Amino acid sequence: MRITGYRTLTTTQEWDRPVGDANGVYPEGVVPVSIVMVDTDEGITGAGLGPHVEIDCLFAAIEGEDPRGVTALYDRMLRQTFKAGHAGAAFGTIGALDTALWDIKAKAAGEPLWRLLGGRDRRVRAYASGLDIGLTDDELVSVYEVYARHGLRAAKLKGGLDIERDRHRLTLVRDVLTEAGRGARPGLMLDVNEAWHRKQAVRHVRELEDTLDLVWVEEPVRRWDAEGLAAVGRGIRASVASGENLTGLEQYRPLLAAGAIDIVQAAAVWGVTHFLRVSALAHAFDLPVSPIGNTPIGLLHAATSLPNHMASELQDLRPATGVSVDLHVEDGAFVLGDSPGLGLTIDEEAITAAGLRPGTPSAEGPGVRPEEAGRRLLAADDHAHPAQPRRLAPLSRGPVQPDLGVNHTARR
Repeated sequence: MRITGYRTLTTTQEWDRPVGDANGVYPEGVVPVSIVMVDTDEGITGAGLGPHVEIDCLFAAIEGEDPRGVTALYDRMLRQTFKAGHAGAAFGTIGALDTALWDIKAKAAGEPLWRLLGGRDRRVRAYASGLDIGLTDDELVSVYEVYARHGLRAAKLKGGLDIERDRHRLTLVRDVLTEAGRGARPGLMLDVNEAWHRKQAVRHVRELEDTLDLVWVEEPVRRWDAEGLAAVGRGIRASVASGENLTGLEQYRPLLAAGAIDIVQAAAVWGVTHFLRVSALAHAFDLPVSPIGNTPIGLLHAATSLPNHMASELQDLRPATGVSVDLHVEDGAFVLGDSPGLGLTIDEEAITAAGLRPGTPSAEGPGVRPEEAGRRLLAADDHAHPAQPRRLAPLSRGPVQPDLGVNHTARR
Protein backbone atom coordinates (compact mmCIF):
# COMPACT_ATOMS: atom_id res chain seq x y z
CA MET A 1 0.00 0.00 0.00
CA ARG A 2 1.29 3.46 -0.93
CA ILE A 3 0.22 7.03 -0.19
CA THR A 4 -0.87 8.62 -3.46
CA GLY A 5 -2.26 12.05 -2.59
CA TYR A 6 -4.23 14.29 -0.30
CA ARG A 7 -7.18 16.68 -0.29
CA THR A 8 -8.01 19.52 2.07
CA LEU A 9 -11.43 20.78 3.15
CA THR A 10 -12.76 23.51 5.41
CA THR A 11 -16.10 23.14 7.15
CA THR A 12 -17.59 24.66 10.30
CA GLN A 13 -18.70 23.74 13.79
CA GLU A 14 -22.02 25.50 14.39
CA TRP A 15 -22.85 25.91 18.06
CA ASP A 16 -25.98 28.07 17.69
CA ARG A 17 -24.73 30.25 20.56
CA PRO A 18 -21.68 32.37 21.43
CA VAL A 19 -18.51 30.44 22.26
CA GLY A 20 -15.20 31.69 23.53
CA ASP A 21 -12.93 32.35 26.51
CA ALA A 22 -11.24 35.15 28.44
CA ASN A 23 -9.50 36.29 25.26
CA GLY A 24 -12.56 36.65 23.03
CA VAL A 25 -15.82 35.23 21.71
CA TYR A 26 -17.26 34.01 18.40
CA PRO A 27 -20.66 35.75 18.77
CA GLU A 28 -22.41 33.62 16.16
CA GLY A 29 -20.88 30.38 17.42
CA VAL A 30 -19.55 29.43 13.98
CA VAL A 31 -16.00 28.08 14.12
CA PRO A 32 -13.91 26.89 11.15
CA VAL A 33 -12.86 23.22 11.06
CA SER A 34 -10.06 22.10 8.74
CA ILE A 35 -9.87 18.54 7.40
CA VAL A 36 -7.11 16.63 5.63
CA MET A 37 -7.90 13.54 3.54
CA VAL A 38 -5.07 11.16 2.58
CA ASP A 39 -5.52 8.71 -0.32
CA THR A 40 -3.79 5.39 -1.06
CA ASP A 41 -3.35 3.20 -4.12
CA GLU A 42 -5.61 0.55 -2.56
CA GLY A 43 -8.59 2.88 -2.36
CA ILE A 44 -8.42 3.43 1.40
CA THR A 45 -8.72 7.07 2.44
CA GLY A 46 -7.95 8.41 5.89
CA ALA A 47 -9.24 11.60 7.51
CA GLY A 48 -7.63 13.90 10.04
CA LEU A 49 -9.12 17.02 11.62
CA GLY A 50 -6.57 19.81 11.74
CA PRO A 51 -4.88 22.58 9.77
CA HIS A 52 -3.17 22.27 6.39
CA VAL A 53 -0.50 24.93 6.78
CA GLU A 54 2.73 24.06 4.87
CA ILE A 55 1.09 20.82 3.82
CA ASP A 56 2.97 20.54 0.50
CA CYS A 57 6.27 20.52 2.37
CA LEU A 58 5.08 18.06 4.99
CA PHE A 59 3.34 15.74 2.56
CA ALA A 60 6.64 15.36 0.70
CA ALA A 61 7.92 13.41 3.71
CA ILE A 62 5.25 10.72 3.36
CA GLU A 63 4.47 10.77 -0.37
CA GLY A 64 4.76 7.28 -1.88
CA GLU A 65 5.33 5.65 1.53
CA ASP A 66 3.38 2.79 3.11
CA PRO A 67 0.89 4.56 5.42
CA ARG A 68 0.96 1.72 7.92
CA GLY A 69 4.39 2.82 9.14
CA VAL A 70 2.71 5.65 10.99
CA THR A 71 5.13 6.43 13.80
CA ALA A 72 8.16 6.39 11.49
CA LEU A 73 6.33 8.68 9.07
CA TYR A 74 5.47 11.01 11.96
CA ASP A 75 9.19 11.41 12.64
CA ARG A 76 9.88 11.96 8.95
CA MET A 77 7.43 14.87 9.01
CA LEU A 78 9.11 16.31 12.10
CA ARG A 79 12.47 16.15 10.36
CA GLN A 80 10.96 17.96 7.39
CA THR A 81 10.53 21.04 9.59
CA PHE A 82 14.03 20.91 11.09
CA LYS A 83 15.07 24.48 10.25
CA ALA A 84 11.72 26.25 10.51
CA GLY A 85 10.63 24.39 13.65
CA HIS A 86 7.61 22.18 14.21
CA ALA A 87 5.56 24.40 16.53
CA GLY A 88 2.19 26.05 15.91
CA ALA A 89 0.00 25.41 12.90
CA ALA A 90 2.66 23.38 11.07
CA PHE A 91 2.69 20.97 14.03
CA GLY A 92 -1.09 20.80 13.69
CA THR A 93 -0.72 19.83 10.04
CA ILE A 94 1.63 17.03 11.06
CA GLY A 95 -1.04 15.96 13.57
CA ALA A 96 -3.81 15.99 10.96
CA LEU A 97 -1.74 13.89 8.53
CA ASP A 98 -0.71 11.55 11.36
CA THR A 99 -4.35 11.05 12.40
CA ALA A 100 -5.32 10.30 8.79
CA LEU A 101 -2.55 7.69 8.59
CA TRP A 102 -3.76 5.99 11.78
CA ASP A 103 -7.25 5.98 10.24
CA ILE A 104 -5.86 4.22 7.15
CA LYS A 105 -3.88 1.72 9.21
CA ALA A 106 -6.90 0.69 11.25
CA LYS A 107 -9.15 0.54 8.17
CA ALA A 108 -6.61 -1.70 6.42
CA ALA A 109 -6.68 -4.00 9.46
CA GLY A 110 -10.50 -3.97 9.45
CA GLU A 111 -10.63 -2.77 13.06
CA PRO A 112 -11.64 0.36 14.94
CA LEU A 113 -8.55 2.29 15.96
CA TRP A 114 -9.23 1.79 19.66
CA ARG A 115 -8.97 -1.96 19.16
CA LEU A 116 -5.86 -1.71 16.97
CA LEU A 117 -4.10 0.38 19.64
CA GLY A 118 -4.81 -2.22 22.30
CA GLY A 119 -7.86 -0.77 24.00
CA ARG A 120 -10.07 -3.10 26.03
CA ASP A 121 -12.98 -0.82 26.91
CA ARG A 122 -14.61 1.38 24.27
CA ARG A 123 -15.90 3.77 26.93
CA VAL A 124 -13.89 6.95 27.53
CA ARG A 125 -14.75 9.09 30.56
CA ALA A 126 -15.80 12.64 29.58
CA TYR A 127 -16.30 16.06 31.15
CA ALA A 128 -18.47 18.88 29.81
CA SER A 129 -16.84 22.00 28.39
CA GLY A 130 -19.17 24.63 26.96
CA LEU A 131 -16.69 27.38 25.92
CA ASP A 132 -19.29 29.35 27.81
CA ILE A 133 -17.91 32.73 28.90
CA GLY A 134 -20.27 34.62 26.57
CA LEU A 135 -23.47 33.09 27.95
CA THR A 136 -26.07 34.65 30.22
CA ASP A 137 -26.93 32.84 33.45
CA ASP A 138 -30.06 31.30 31.93
CA GLU A 139 -28.15 30.16 28.85
CA LEU A 140 -25.39 28.69 31.01
CA VAL A 141 -27.84 26.66 33.07
CA SER A 142 -29.65 25.46 29.94
CA VAL A 143 -26.42 24.31 28.26
CA TYR A 144 -25.23 22.31 31.26
CA GLU A 145 -28.65 20.77 31.80
CA VAL A 146 -28.21 19.20 28.34
CA TYR A 147 -24.79 17.87 29.30
CA ALA A 148 -26.26 16.54 32.54
CA ARG A 149 -28.95 14.62 30.64
CA HIS A 150 -26.11 12.74 28.93
CA GLY A 151 -24.77 11.70 32.31
CA LEU A 152 -21.91 14.18 32.61
CA ARG A 153 -21.11 15.06 36.21
CA ALA A 154 -17.96 17.12 35.70
CA ALA A 155 -17.69 20.47 33.92
CA LYS A 156 -15.02 22.98 32.92
CA LEU A 157 -16.07 26.61 32.69
CA LYS A 158 -14.25 29.48 31.03
CA GLY A 159 -13.40 32.42 33.26
CA GLY A 160 -10.64 34.48 34.76
CA LEU A 161 -11.92 38.03 34.31
CA ASP A 162 -13.88 38.51 37.53
CA ILE A 163 -13.73 36.51 40.77
CA GLU A 164 -17.33 37.05 41.81
CA ARG A 165 -18.64 36.36 38.34
CA ASP A 166 -16.64 33.12 38.20
CA ARG A 167 -17.90 32.10 41.63
CA HIS A 168 -21.51 32.77 40.60
CA ARG A 169 -21.25 30.85 37.33
CA LEU A 170 -19.42 27.88 38.88
CA THR A 171 -22.11 27.72 41.58
CA LEU A 172 -24.89 27.68 38.99
CA VAL A 173 -23.28 24.76 37.15
CA ARG A 174 -22.45 22.96 40.40
CA ASP A 175 -26.13 23.10 41.37
CA VAL A 176 -27.24 21.75 37.96
CA LEU A 177 -24.84 18.80 38.16
CA THR A 178 -25.55 18.13 41.85
CA GLU A 179 -29.27 17.90 41.18
CA ALA A 180 -28.69 15.64 38.17
CA GLY A 181 -26.40 13.46 40.26
CA ARG A 182 -28.94 13.24 43.11
CA GLY A 183 -26.69 15.04 45.54
CA ALA A 184 -23.35 13.57 44.48
CA ARG A 185 -20.56 16.15 44.44
CA PRO A 186 -19.72 17.14 40.85
CA GLY A 187 -16.27 17.90 39.46
CA LEU A 188 -15.68 21.57 38.67
CA MET A 189 -12.77 23.02 36.68
CA LEU A 190 -11.91 26.57 35.63
CA ASP A 191 -10.01 27.43 32.44
CA VAL A 192 -8.55 30.95 32.21
CA ASN A 193 -6.48 30.55 29.02
CA GLU A 194 -3.31 32.20 30.39
CA ALA A 195 -5.14 35.37 31.51
CA TRP A 196 -3.35 35.87 34.85
CA HIS A 197 0.06 36.60 36.33
CA ARG A 198 1.30 34.37 39.15
CA LYS A 199 0.08 36.25 42.24
CA GLN A 200 -3.19 37.14 40.55
CA ALA A 201 -3.78 33.44 39.85
CA VAL A 202 -3.20 32.41 43.45
CA ARG A 203 -5.39 35.21 44.82
CA HIS A 204 -8.23 34.53 42.39
CA VAL A 205 -8.31 30.77 42.95
CA ARG A 206 -7.91 30.94 46.72
CA GLU A 207 -10.90 33.26 46.93
CA LEU A 208 -12.94 30.81 44.86
CA GLU A 209 -11.78 27.94 47.06
CA ASP A 210 -13.34 29.61 50.10
CA THR A 211 -16.70 28.32 48.84
CA LEU A 212 -15.97 25.95 45.96
CA ASP A 213 -14.03 22.73 45.45
CA LEU A 214 -12.14 22.86 42.15
CA VAL A 215 -10.60 19.78 40.57
CA TRP A 216 -8.20 21.81 38.46
CA VAL A 217 -7.37 25.27 37.19
CA GLU A 218 -6.27 25.28 33.57
CA GLU A 219 -3.51 27.47 32.12
CA PRO A 220 -3.49 29.96 35.01
CA VAL A 221 -0.30 31.61 33.68
CA ARG A 222 1.71 31.39 30.48
CA ARG A 223 2.03 27.89 29.05
CA TRP A 224 5.85 27.81 29.19
CA ASP A 225 6.25 29.34 32.67
CA ALA A 226 7.41 26.29 34.63
CA GLU A 227 8.37 28.30 37.71
CA GLY A 228 5.12 30.26 37.63
CA LEU A 229 2.90 27.21 37.19
CA ALA A 230 4.71 25.49 40.06
CA ALA A 231 4.26 28.58 42.26
CA VAL A 232 0.53 28.65 41.51
CA GLY A 233 0.27 24.96 42.29
CA ARG A 234 1.89 25.48 45.70
CA GLY A 235 -0.48 28.32 46.51
CA ILE A 236 -3.83 26.64 45.81
CA ARG A 237 -5.62 23.38 46.64
CA ALA A 238 -6.74 22.64 43.08
CA SER A 239 -4.53 20.85 40.60
CA VAL A 240 -2.86 22.81 37.82
CA ALA A 241 -3.59 21.61 34.27
CA SER A 242 -1.80 22.66 31.09
CA GLY A 243 -0.42 21.38 27.82
CA GLU A 244 -3.01 21.96 25.09
CA ASN A 245 -0.82 24.63 23.48
CA LEU A 246 2.47 22.79 23.94
CA THR A 247 3.80 20.93 20.93
CA GLY A 248 6.96 18.79 20.99
CA LEU A 249 8.01 16.75 24.01
CA GLU A 250 10.83 19.25 24.52
CA GLN A 251 8.18 21.76 25.66
CA TYR A 252 6.72 19.36 28.23
CA ARG A 253 9.98 18.18 29.77
CA PRO A 254 10.89 21.34 31.74
CA LEU A 255 7.35 21.61 33.14
CA LEU A 256 7.30 18.00 34.30
CA ALA A 257 10.82 18.20 35.69
CA ALA A 258 9.83 21.27 37.73
CA GLY A 259 6.64 19.66 39.05
CA ALA A 260 4.77 22.53 37.41
CA ILE A 261 1.61 20.71 36.30
CA ASP A 262 -0.58 18.05 37.87
CA ILE A 263 -2.82 17.25 34.88
CA VAL A 264 -1.02 16.83 31.55
CA GLN A 265 -3.07 17.89 28.57
CA ALA A 266 -2.62 17.49 24.81
CA ALA A 267 -4.72 19.01 22.04
CA ALA A 268 -6.55 16.75 19.61
CA VAL A 269 -5.20 18.74 16.67
CA TRP A 270 -1.62 17.62 17.40
CA GLY A 271 -2.35 14.02 16.44
CA VAL A 272 -2.43 10.49 17.81
CA THR A 273 1.29 9.72 17.82
CA HIS A 274 2.06 12.91 19.74
CA PHE A 275 -0.61 12.10 22.33
CA LEU A 276 0.71 8.59 22.85
CA ARG A 277 4.21 9.97 23.43
CA VAL A 278 3.05 12.72 25.77
CA SER A 279 1.03 10.16 27.72
CA ALA A 280 4.05 7.87 28.10
CA LEU A 281 6.15 10.81 29.31
CA ALA A 282 3.45 11.82 31.80
CA HIS A 283 3.12 8.22 33.00
CA ALA A 284 6.83 8.21 33.81
CA PHE A 285 6.05 11.04 36.25
CA ASP A 286 2.92 9.29 37.59
CA LEU A 287 0.73 12.04 36.14
CA PRO A 288 -2.71 11.69 34.49
CA VAL A 289 -3.46 12.90 30.96
CA SER A 290 -6.55 14.60 29.58
CA PRO A 291 -7.17 15.26 25.85
CA ILE A 292 -8.44 18.68 24.78
CA GLY A 293 -10.62 19.48 21.78
CA ASN A 294 -14.08 19.31 20.31
CA THR A 295 -14.79 15.58 20.23
CA PRO A 296 -11.05 14.67 20.05
CA ILE A 297 -11.83 11.52 18.10
CA GLY A 298 -8.29 10.24 17.43
CA LEU A 299 -7.25 10.85 21.02
CA LEU A 300 -10.37 9.12 22.34
CA HIS A 301 -9.34 5.96 20.50
CA ALA A 302 -5.81 6.30 21.89
CA ALA A 303 -7.09 6.95 25.43
CA THR A 304 -8.61 3.47 25.62
CA SER A 305 -5.12 1.96 25.63
CA LEU A 306 -3.56 4.25 28.27
CA PRO A 307 -3.02 3.49 31.96
CA ASN A 308 -3.10 7.18 32.93
CA HIS A 309 -6.08 8.64 31.07
CA MET A 310 -8.21 10.76 33.41
CA ALA A 311 -11.03 12.28 31.34
CA SER A 312 -11.50 13.73 27.85
CA GLU A 313 -13.08 17.05 26.95
CA LEU A 314 -16.57 17.02 25.45
CA GLN A 315 -17.51 20.33 23.87
CA ASP A 316 -20.32 20.31 21.31
CA LEU A 317 -22.50 17.21 21.29
CA ARG A 318 -22.86 17.53 17.52
CA PRO A 319 -20.13 17.05 14.91
CA ALA A 320 -19.07 19.65 12.35
CA THR A 321 -21.07 20.23 9.16
CA GLY A 322 -20.58 17.32 6.77
CA VAL A 323 -18.91 15.14 9.41
CA SER A 324 -20.38 12.13 11.20
CA VAL A 325 -18.69 10.06 13.89
CA ASP A 326 -19.36 6.50 15.01
CA LEU A 327 -19.69 7.24 18.71
CA HIS A 328 -22.30 8.35 21.18
CA VAL A 329 -22.35 9.82 24.66
CA GLU A 330 -24.07 8.11 27.56
CA ASP A 331 -23.60 7.89 31.33
CA GLY A 332 -20.88 10.53 31.22
CA ALA A 333 -18.67 8.79 28.68
CA PHE A 334 -17.88 8.69 24.99
CA VAL A 335 -18.78 5.25 23.65
CA LEU A 336 -16.75 4.40 20.56
CA GLY A 337 -18.23 2.28 17.78
CA ASP A 338 -17.01 -0.68 15.74
CA SER A 339 -16.46 1.06 12.40
CA PRO A 340 -12.95 0.42 11.05
CA GLY A 341 -10.54 3.29 11.60
CA LEU A 342 -11.63 6.42 13.43
CA GLY A 343 -15.28 5.94 12.57
CA LEU A 344 -15.28 9.29 10.74
CA THR A 345 -17.42 9.84 7.65
CA ILE A 346 -16.72 13.00 5.66
CA ASP A 347 -19.46 14.13 3.27
CA GLU A 348 -17.38 16.19 0.86
CA GLU A 349 -20.40 17.03 -1.30
CA ALA A 350 -22.30 18.43 1.68
CA ILE A 351 -19.32 20.55 2.71
CA THR A 352 -18.95 21.86 -0.83
CA ALA A 353 -22.69 22.54 -1.18
CA ALA A 354 -22.77 24.48 2.09
CA GLY A 355 -20.72 27.23 0.47
CA LEU A 356 -18.85 28.08 3.64
CA ARG A 357 -15.96 30.48 3.72
CA PRO A 358 -14.10 32.04 6.65
CA GLY A 359 -14.99 35.59 7.62
CA THR A 360 -12.29 38.16 8.15
CA PRO A 361 -11.02 37.82 11.71
CA SER A 362 -10.59 40.98 13.71
CA ALA A 363 -7.42 41.81 15.58
CA GLU A 364 -9.27 40.96 18.80
CA GLY A 365 -10.55 37.42 19.17
CA PRO A 366 -10.09 34.12 21.04
CA GLY A 367 -6.84 33.45 19.21
CA VAL A 368 -5.33 36.85 20.02
CA ARG A 369 -3.90 37.49 23.49
CA PRO A 370 -5.34 40.78 24.81
CA GLU A 371 -2.85 43.55 25.43
CA GLU A 372 -3.85 43.79 29.11
CA ALA A 373 -3.82 40.04 29.85
CA GLY A 374 -1.79 39.25 32.95
CA ARG A 375 -1.72 42.88 34.14
CA ARG A 376 -5.34 43.86 34.80
CA LEU A 377 -5.72 46.04 37.87
CA LEU A 378 -9.47 45.60 38.25
CA ALA A 379 -11.80 42.75 37.39
CA ALA A 380 -12.67 42.93 33.70
CA ASP A 381 -11.97 46.67 33.81
CA ASP A 382 -11.88 46.94 30.03
CA HIS A 383 -15.21 45.21 29.35
CA ALA A 384 -18.77 46.42 29.55
CA HIS A 385 -19.67 43.10 31.15
CA PRO A 386 -17.35 40.33 32.35
CA ALA A 387 -19.34 37.73 30.43
CA GLN A 388 -18.84 39.54 27.13
CA PRO A 389 -15.14 39.56 26.24
CA ARG A 390 -13.68 40.43 22.85
CA ARG A 391 -15.60 39.22 19.85
CA LEU A 392 -14.47 37.82 16.53
CA ALA A 393 -16.10 38.36 13.15
CA PRO A 394 -18.32 35.40 12.18
CA LEU A 395 -17.82 33.14 9.24
CA SER A 396 -20.05 33.89 6.30
CA ARG A 397 -22.08 32.11 3.68
CA GLY A 398 -22.33 33.24 0.12
CA PRO A 399 -21.68 32.59 -3.51
CA VAL A 400 -17.91 32.79 -3.08
CA GLN A 401 -16.25 29.42 -3.70
CA PRO A 402 -15.50 27.83 -0.30
CA ASP A 403 -11.94 27.11 0.80
CA LEU A 404 -11.68 23.51 -0.29
CA GLY A 405 -7.92 23.64 -0.42
CA VAL A 406 -5.93 21.35 -2.66
CA ASN A 407 -6.65 18.13 -4.46
CA HIS A 408 -3.15 16.74 -4.74
CA THR A 409 -2.17 13.55 -6.52
CA ALA A 410 1.35 12.27 -6.06
CA ARG A 411 3.63 11.78 -9.04
CA ARG A 412 3.83 8.17 -10.13
